[in-house]
Amino acid sequence: MLNTDVCRKARLSRDPRFDGKFFTAVKTTGIYCRTICPVSPPKEINVEYYTSAIECANAGFRPCLRCRPDSAPTSQAWKGVNATLDRAIKLIEEGALQSASLTELADRLGISDRYLRKLFKQHLGTSPKSYALYQQCLFAKQLLHQTHLPITEVALASGFSSIRRFNDCFKSQLELTPSSLRKSGHQQGKALSLKLYYRPPFNWAHMQSILKARSIDGLEWCESEQYGRTFNWFGTKGHFSATHDQDNHLFTVEIELDNITHLKQVVNNIKRVLDLDVDMQVIEHDLQQCFIDEFTINSGIRLPGVWNIFEAGIRAVLGQQISVNAARNLVEKLVSELGEQQGNYVYFPTAKAIAASELTFFKIPEARKQTLRNLAQHFVENEPGFESSYGDYVCDPAEWAKLKGIGPWTIEYAQLRGLSDPDIFLAGDLGVKKSIQQLSPYLKAGFSPEQVSPWRSYLTFQLWSHL
Repeated sequence: MLNTDVCRKARLSRDPRFDGKFFTAVKTTGIYCRTICPVSPPKEINVEYYTSAIECANAGFRPCLRCRPDSAPTSQAWKGVNATLDRAIKLIEEGALQSASLTELADRLGISDRYLRKLFKQHLGTSPKSYALYQQCLFAKQLLHQTHLPITEVALASGFSSIRRFNDCFKSQLELTPSSLRKSGHQQGKALSLKLYYRPPFNWAHMQSILKARSIDGLEWCESEQYGRTFNWFGTKGHFSATHDQDNHLFTVEIELDNITHLKQVVNNIKRVLDLDVDMQVIEHDLQQCFIDEFTINSGIRLPGVWNIFEAGIRAVLGQQISVNAARNLVEKLVSELGEQQGNYVYFPTAKAIAASELTFFKIPEARKQTLRNLAQHFVENEPGFESSYGDYVCDPAEWAKLKGIGPWTIEYAQLRGLSDPDIFLAGDLGVKKSIQQLSPYLKAGFSPEQVSPWRSYLTFQLWSHL
């Protein structure tokens, strides 16, 4: 339940730390806003508070055209307590209901479609299809506000198969028409620009240093305020550059891709790689409980992601028991030898390319080469359509333990960075062990990583940050 007193203080102060955690609906205007809305704040008697945009819509409110709720950092309205619902929403946001039926989605989750509808009704107050449709419309609204893409391309990028369907849904869901939000002018070139917001604190200097130390020329680029890379997603190839704006708590992201129908999934994955939707206040409160009051943790330490679980797994195998710089050199060699080159850009090698290679260009033990081939072959055999679909994976990474040469550290590191799993503690990592030893005078008696579950991944990076 929302605390109305906290919500009142947050909206009156326009505190960006609450952006996206709740929305303010104004009864006199029928509009709902973000906490940072620049308009004059309404009287408390005229407002209601909701935990999600879909709840505002169900109550009859439409999004504000000034603060644009569609741009707010995502908050988990279901509070992250139901793993099935969590994965269902992730799949829906990746377009699962655009390409399959509700029954097929339920089968994929291992539940009945009736139970899936019950979960959505209980936690979000709406049906899965209504949730999916509203998210499509909010993303379309963001594109209409922030880009000059033609309305036809906005419709395709948002998951609509026809302009008529797009117009009807947009009007019924948001009580607006696409043309009323259309900016003048036309998109120049293939690139498009979006603003992706986050809730502070965000220690960008720390994340940037991690990404830069592991960046591969041609595949990635990393400057003081910018990170970018090439990607392959559902057969769609492209690249992005994300520039940090600390004053406004956002990243301006320039994206170029050859199939705009997968834009939403690409944007969602960029947000995961940069860890933009997390609520650091909640996490840091839990982390601080592990330390004595006199010790202050490093604030804003987030999870720097790798584009997908396959790449994270290959990087983890190559990084076993060697330094970060040595591992980077091996990954760079792999990419230069087997990656697909397009102009100044290169794409991470496919599973088929690695599985079929003898890897003779590597000066590493033959057993390590075989481990790489085994992991790649595992994806070829167990991930249907993986070469054209770098999205949701089917197999649990825990199954990699069956492959010779892959142990707990490799699996957990891949989950940590390739899936951005928030609850991975690398207990066997030498850096983690060394940090715990160094910080032992500041740890509370009886310290255990279990104390901060489900945020143990953030504890791992927090410990690394003190080395």
